[in-house]
Amino acid sequence: MARIAGAQLASMNGTMADALGQSNRQRVVWLGLLAMPLLFPVALPGMASAVGAVCLLIAFGVVVGQPLPLPGWLARREMNGRARALLERMLGRLVNVIALWGRPRLLALSDRPARVLNGMMLSAAGLSMMVPVPIISFDNVLPALAIVLISWGLRLRDGLMLLGGYLATLTAVASVMLLWWGGASVAAEVLSWIGLTSGQ
Repeated sequence: MARIAGAQLASMNGTMADALGQSNRQRVVWLGLLAMPLLFPVALPGMASAVGAVCLLIAFGVVVGQPLPLPGWLARREMNGRARALLERMLGRLVNVIALWGRPRLLALSDRPARVLNGMMLSAAGLSMMVPVPIISFDNVLPALAIVLISWGLRLRDGLMLLGGYLATLTAVASVMLLWWGGASVAAEVLSWIGLTSGQ
């Protein structure tokens, strides 16, 4: 685990194309590392959207069984220094936890026949992270947890991690839908109230 994490962090000194690598195994590790800071509501502004976009790209690569080429603007982009420093501080703590209980098990969930399911789950987690939810400051925690669990589950072939990632993904999607439904209901009530008062 330490070797894998160290190699990924070393690659962050270059461009996004260098960091992501040329295989899905490299890319899911990078994605898991990049999503880790979002487990806490202190990430840089705009980071959730960037991680969500990268997540969608990698998810499609998982589905088709080969990594997709990066758009030119993304391939040439370099890792923000503050984001890299945040990753380095958090990684030392989190990688020990992952290494403690992450191991190959329930291998059917990480086999090739399950790649569509894993890609769809990653896509759902990425989309739920990209959807803006006003006011709620911790709305990215669940999608980030889903991405971390699925990414490391795929890399370590840990089906239990993958199951946890599926559950986190479904919870994240449900929470985003609930928040938007609640917001829409409140907005409708306010508009109705305004309409009634103006009519009087």
